[in-house]
Amino acid sequence: MVEDNKADVFLLREAILVAGIPADLHVARDGEEAFEFINHTDTDENEASPSLVLLDLNLPKRTGIEVLEHIKQSPKCRESRVLIVTSSDSDQDKADTAKLGVDGYFRKPSGYDAFMKIGDVVKQLLAA
Repeated sequence: MVEDNKADVFLLREAILVAGIPADLHVARDGEEAFEFINHTDTDENEASPSLVLLDLNLPKRTGIEVLEHIKQSPKCRESRVLIVTSSDSDQDKADTAKLGVDGYFRKPSGYDAFMKIGDVVKQLLAA
């Protein structure tokens, strides 16, 4: 998960737990931490690539688009599924991420129950 908002990290963890998805969840709190994680994964032969990356677009240090481009250029992580989880409803953001091959786009809702629906989205992506 690449997310800088602590409340959203909590809600994403909660949604995954409620959906019953077994997960070893790593959190990068900004774009630079995400780059470091990807680079470490690429260089450590014992490190497996993530099955799924939950990626916010509005991040400090590096944007979500930059992180997505880095994932797609990574020897090991480029096959990881990527779900954009963002507050952005911009058609441009949707188009840009689609061009880079994301597997889904989830706009963060304001209500708890609506936010918990991301667990089902994650479950579907992992099952596909």
